[in-house]
Amino acid sequence: MAGKRLDGQEILMVIAPQQFRDEELTEPRDLFEGEGARVTVASTKVGTARGMLGAAVQADMTIDEVPSEDYQAVVIVGGMGSPDHLWDNQALHKLIEALYSHKKVVAAICLSGAVLARAGVLAGKKATVWPDEAAIKALTDGGAHYLKDHLVQDGTIITADGPEAAADFGSRIVEELAKVSFKV
Repeated sequence: MAGKRLDGQEILMVIAPQQFRDEELTEPRDLFEGEGARVTVASTKVGTARGMLGAAVQADMTIDEVPSEDYQAVVIVGGMGSPDHLWDNQALHKLIEALYSHKKVVAAICLSGAVLARAGVLAGKKATVWPDEAAIKALTDGGAHYLKDHLVQDGTIITADGPEAAADFGSRIVEELAKVSFKV
């Protein structure tokens, strides 16, 4: 029997400790795990993180504890907590830069597209973000070509504009990771 498409792959999902967007975490995570990936959730602190719609999720580790070499992808979840907790998080910026430099998948949804811009990986790249003035400004200030689309992929960078795109966002990440020849 053939294995699942992401057997043996490790995916890091990053959430704000409060006010992350529930379905932007749960829908992609369920897809990843259904395809055999192991998902780790990181935040700015360990413990229970609270979503905008009431989800309570355990953060397995802090962002600054994440060993970048262990993951094939980093997925940054959006929501109202992203600007306060993730946009300017230097440990997250370094993590994104490290994965991107090794041609790993770097993905962000909703307001968290701004994190990629502030980490410096969107210069000259096409990307989308939740249609918020500050988030769009962060993208353009970071040199991105902002597209008003639900889902945008430019190389190994995948961005989506919000909760309605969460399932397609997760599916696109699965497709990209399934291309990678990875041995356990």
